[in-house]
Amino acid sequence: MSQKPSAQLRAVALVGHGAAGKTTLAESLLAAAGAIKGRGSVEKGNTVCDFDPIEKDMGHSLQASLVSLDWGDTQVHLIDTPGYPDFAGQAIAALAAVDTALVVINAQTGIELSTERMFTLAGERGLCRMIVINKIDADNVDLPALVADIRERFGKQCLLLDLPVHHAQEVVELLGHDSGESDFACVAAAHRSLIDQIVEEDDRLMARYLEDGTDPSAQELHAPFERALRTGHLIPILFVSAKTGAGVPQLLDALAKLAPSPAEANPPLFYRGEPGQAPRAFAAQPDATLHVLAHVFKVVIDPFIGKLGVFRVHQGTVRRDGQLFVGSAKRPFKVAHLYRLQGKDYFEVPELVPGDIGAVAKVDEVEFDGVLHDSHDEDHIHLKALEFPQPMHGLAVQTRRKGDEQRLFEILHKLELEDPCFKVERHPSTNETVIRGLGEMHLRAKLARMQQQYKLELDTSAPQIAYRETITSGADGHCRHKKQSGGAGQFGEVMLRVEPLERGAGFEFVDIVKGGAIPGVFMAAVEKGVRQALAEGVVAGFPVHDMRVIVHDGKTHAVDGKEVAFIAAGRKATVDAVRKANPIVLEPVVKIEVLAPEAAIGDLTGDLASKRAQVTGTQPRPAGTVAINGLVPLAELDDYQGRLKSLTGGQGSYSVGFSHYAQVPDQTQQQLVSQFKSVSAADD
Repeated sequence: MSQKPSAQLRAVALVGHGAAGKTTLAESLLAAAGAIKGRGSVEKGNTVCDFDPIEKDMGHSLQASLVSLDWGDTQVHLIDTPGYPDFAGQAIAALAAVDTALVVINAQTGIELSTERMFTLAGERGLCRMIVINKIDADNVDLPALVADIRERFGKQCLLLDLPVHHAQEVVELLGHDSGESDFACVAAAHRSLIDQIVEEDDRLMARYLEDGTDPSAQELHAPFERALRTGHLIPILFVSAKTGAGVPQLLDALAKLAPSPAEANPPLFYRGEPGQAPRAFAAQPDATLHVLAHVFKVVIDPFIGKLGVFRVHQGTVRRDGQLFVGSAKRPFKVAHLYRLQGKDYFEVPELVPGDIGAVAKVDEVEFDGVLHDSHDEDHIHLKALEFPQPMHGLAVQTRRKGDEQRLFEILHKLELEDPCFKVERHPSTNETVIRGLGEMHLRAKLARMQQQYKLELDTSAPQIAYRETITSGADGHCRHKKQSGGAGQFGEVMLRVEPLERGAGFEFVDIVKGGAIPGVFMAAVEKGVRQALAEGVVAGFPVHDMRVIVHDGKTHAVDGKEVAFIAAGRKATVDAVRKANPIVLEPVVKIEVLAPEAAIGDLTGDLASKRAQVTGTQPRPAGTVAINGLVPLAELDDYQGRLKSLTGGQGSYSVGFSHYAQVPDQTQQQLVSQFKSVSAADD
């Protein structure tokens, strides 16, 4: 595959809910373009994108996979993303690497949870969006109703770019056809609606169009079509059957002729954020002659190649044997190997230009979301951060074999580097190592990988809930730490005040000490002691959040004033103040969406209500299913998978995402406080 100039490159992500057929569609696109000899199947486990053994076992994608194909003079970099909510981190990360999002919808099931989420996120990111309706030849599909639902939920700017014909065996393109037959809708009317929407982007073209009534040429329509895509004024709808190949050539034509090149797309959201200065927008230019600017959107720990950083080039040319910096690092690394990826295969290339997606290997400094550049002029350039769902589903893990503890932490660290939605927590108070992900399936895949790839066997159990503490009023705290032990002693006195902040505000430390009552050299020690107290918890042993600590006075001693004394005084003064500030315990509340048969709606809403849940709405879904949305304390979902299976006969599924923290019931707080006191007494 030869190197193309930026104007002939397209970067596209296939996004949408699980089982929409994205991986099969990627296979059909590769086969139609001649990139592979024949289309593989997910069922047989021989697709280019789902190459991981665990993906083959589970029968669906677990990670974003990159492939490339040539169609005419255009090269398309295609990222196939997972669709199930448990693996949303990989799909969301891919949005930072592309200019166009192909939102794939299963014609049988319609618009599902991840479909809406990815459509919205792509729009917020400024990506051009196209909707691809797949499985159009399946039984019992109602394409007119689905199109109507798309337009109702996503907007009237969603217009047909083609239509199925001959009972979904073929597809007719609408830009170049103003008459003919289709399986539904009127070709002439759909053509006219599309042209009307496009010419609105060009006043001169629209005036001429209205005056003489003739269609502009394809060349005249190109620029306004691009503008309509960039602004979201037009979101084309295309029809395909990835299984039969119907509509696949038309989709490839749309990508090659209508999807934006790097120069035509909305610019990436870079900004310059130098220390102590307000962030300023930075305009990256897709010019191969400028300084390099690239963004790492995926990290892979390959058992053979090592650490692999996958990145999108936005500016300049990355060359093999060149040198690059990571972020504000002072020392560069050498690009010893430069790769283009095709599923599991790596192909070395001499260079990558703006719009290309590639990888570097064996570079420890490369991290997820890092910016690569070749000049210190770009030391403080960042890409606007993506918003990932917070991992709330947890498992406490413990090695089965003694002596594997260190290996466990090394392996968990590798998995954290790869997945922005996988987190590892260590709780000293309970001696628990807890892994957190977006759902049961997410963590099951991680455990399977640790066992298969790393030969590490673990025992798991339900972890403690990630409660928090906070305060509801202001209060003063004081501690004089004084210790004598024969020689030089320890002395430090701290007076402070605590004040509550809004939920989610975090922690603020304020120093208003005057006259050197606490020397500046010891103020860092005071803050360290404050943070220790907040991390350990005060009333129930959970981290304290959303409060301000104001240190306003204190005392020292010319000889005995020491850092260790002010750490202790800061910690004890904080504990003293928090205990007086009406502390409460908070619990995580999650947004839940349950998909289940309509017949089970009564049982499900009743069950949720019994678990302190607030049902916020229900929405009908295709094929006799319903979506139930609500808010529920995470502590109530410990055995929800089993209850849901029982209530729906195994036909229900659910997903959760973090919403907010809320105060626990009084009885629960009393139990948590009592447990903490018992543990503290035993330790003493």
